[in-house]
Order: sequence, then C-alpha cells, then structure tokens
Amino acid sequence: MVEILFNILFLGTDFLISLIWLWGPIILVLSAVKIWKNYIRMYFISNLERIMLEIRLPREITKSPVAMELFLNHLHQPFGGDLLKDKWWSGSTWSWFSLELVSLGGQVKFFIWTEKKHRKVIETQIYAQYPNVEIVEVDDYAMKTDYDPEKVDLTGAEFKLTTDDEYPIKTYIDYGLDKDPKEEFKIDPISPVLEFLGSLRPGEQAWFQILIRAHKAKHKGFKWLFLRETTSWKDEGKELVKKLAKRDKEREEKSMPEPLTERERSVLESVERNLSKKSFDCGIRGIYIAPKDIFDKGNIAGIAGSWAQYNSNDLNGFKPGGIPGVPYKIQDPLGFRVAKMKRVLFDAYRRRSWFHPPYQKKSFILSTEELATIFHFPGDVIQTPTFERIESKKSEPPQNLPM
Repeated sequence: MVEILFNILFLGTDFLISLIWLWGPIILVLSAVKIWKNYIRMYFISNLERIMLEIRLPREITKSPVAMELFLNHLHQPFGGDLLKDKWWSGSTWSWFSLELVSLGGQVKFFIWTEKKHRKVIETQIYAQYPNVEIVEVDDYAMKTDYDPEKVDLTGAEFKLTTDDEYPIKTYIDYGLDKDPKEEFKIDPISPVLEFLGSLRPGEQAWFQILIRAHKAKHKGFKWLFLRETTSWKDEGKELVKKLAKRDKEREEKSMPEPLTERERSVLESVERNLSKKSFDCGIRGIYIAPKDIFDKGNIAGIAGSWAQYNSNDLNGFKPGGIPGVPYKIQDPLGFRVAKMKRVLFDAYRRRSWFHPPYQKKSFILSTEELATIFHFPGDVIQTPTFERIESKKSEPPQNLPM
C-alpha cells in the first residue's frame, strides 16, 4: 500500500514538472503583476503630504456625540483609486484618516492624522460643531519617538470585532447620550479610555489609532464571465432584519416561532438604526511604550481592557489580538518572534498602515454612530486631572476692521 502511494506521488510530481513550461510563466506573470501593483501603490502613498492636527478642547463642551457623528459624515470620501489607471499606473487610493487618542507622560491629547488637502474640510466641520475648540498643526508624536529595544520596551494590540459587521457595538445612544442629559447624569463610554491614558506616569506613553476609510463593497467571485458580483455588510444586515421582522410578524400564529423577546427587539432596532448610517472600513491599534526601568507590564490590561464598555453580549464588541508575546517560552526560546512582533507593531503604527501594504490587515466595518462613540470630545463628566483643556479658543480678528 505504501509503495502504491509512493508511486502515485512520484508520477504526480513528475507530471507537474513536465508541465513547468505551462504553469511556470503563468506564476511568474502573476507574481510580477502583484509586485508592480504593490510598488506603485506604496510609491503613491509615500508621496502623499500628511499632517497631524491636534484638537485642544475648552473647559466646557455641551455637545453630545451626535456632533461628532455629523463631523464624521464629511470624512466619508469614496473617491479615487477605482479606475484602471489608478490601480495599474498611478497607484492612487481612497483617502483614509487616523483618529487618535494619546497619552504623553499622562497628558491626554486628541489628534487627527490626514492628508494636507483635507485640512480645510476638517477644520471647517469641527468648528461648525465645536466652535470653542482650537485646532493646531503639530509634529507627529509617533515619528518623534524612537524604539530602541536596548533602552525601551513596548507592548500593544490590534483589535477586531467579536462577531459579524452587521451587529453594532454598544453606542452612545445605548448610553443615553443622544438625549443630552445633564453632566452629573452622563455615563460617557469614552471615560475608561481617557482614565487609563491619564493614569500614566512621566516617561510612559500610550497611543490609540482608529484608522478609517469610506467602506468599499467586497467582490464575491465572478458572475457571467468577468462581471464581478459585489456584496455589502448592509445586505447581510438587511437579511438579518428581515429574519427578525418576519418572526415578529408571525407571532400570532401558533404554528410559527414565538414572538421576539425584548432583547431580540433591541437587537433589531440597533441593527436597523446602524444600517441607516454611513459606514467606514476600520482598523484599531493600541501601543504602550516606556523606558525599561519604568515599563509596567500591567498596562497591557489597560490597552486591551479600555474598550470593554463598548461590548454587548447581544450585539458586538472589540477583542484584542496581535499582542507581542507567546504563552510558552518553548515557542520562542530566543525571543526573536516577540522582538519582530514589537518592531512590526511600532512601524505599522507610525506608518498608519492598515488598508494597503506594507502592513495590510483585514478591516472591519463601523458606522458613523459607532465611530462617534469611541472618538468624541467629552464634556465635564470627564474629570481626569491630566486631561488638558484650554481656557478659550483663539480666534482671528474680524476681517472688516478698518486699516
């Protein structure tokens, strides 16, 4: 039996080798095409002019996260990168942005990383919703930080959803923030993130980046020769809504399933509301970095656990992955694997790379409502001592002043 299997394997290998003149050139061409596409894409990305905007908050913010949701609608930029010349010659892409929550030695800051051409839109729309903030172009804090494994250590995580995209996370509406309650009655889900960031000591740093890009529908194989069929998370969400709604409609018929429970009805309402919003492809990273003499391994719990308040057993949530380290020494006795993971995590963060090479990852989908929940400007309910607020917004003098 063994001899028969060996002969079959030998004959199969010999047959494949005999056809190398056929499949060899095909593999070479496909490889060359992929290399070329990645090269022009990376060349285009490397030549984009990027800036970092810091948003400095006033002492009083009375707006709910609804204001941030209105701003995020203007970052939905589904333009460019779709024509053949974009894909195979210029390498242009859809614009993407990074919404960042950062602690530099305990000082908590809000940043938006963007292409320079979008600065006017960002400033105009933020001022429209938050007229008392101050927006300042600053140097990129991540580029000013060096990772020298001899002197500093780091850890971090990359997040993904706990279930399918059509299920939303627990949002600000679930926390009642859409009703603009009084400050003393607010429960702001961003509080644990800001409290963790504000708890760091001088010398320690923690960075969160929320990378967003207008959602692209995914291709699903081929249909009728080369006509590709596309599928969207909203299609799957609509199917889920139909399924739950049908069950609810048939509640009076004894032969049909029982009517929706309150929990199922809440899921139905949340999914329906989420489907009505604009959607973004997203990726989230968190990094904790500090000199070795003050590096606190316990802060990985802060990186991973600061997002737990967005999780719901009936809906969706975030779970961390890609944490540098392995559970058993035998898997990485010399530490090479962990060292590489740390270098990659640090470099990917600084490049804000997620949707394209060199660190292309599988994205997940969040609506503007979900994004406004995890990134918005908090009111007085946040009492973190190291959360800096400005006394008043700097403004330009009126343009009609006499000369």
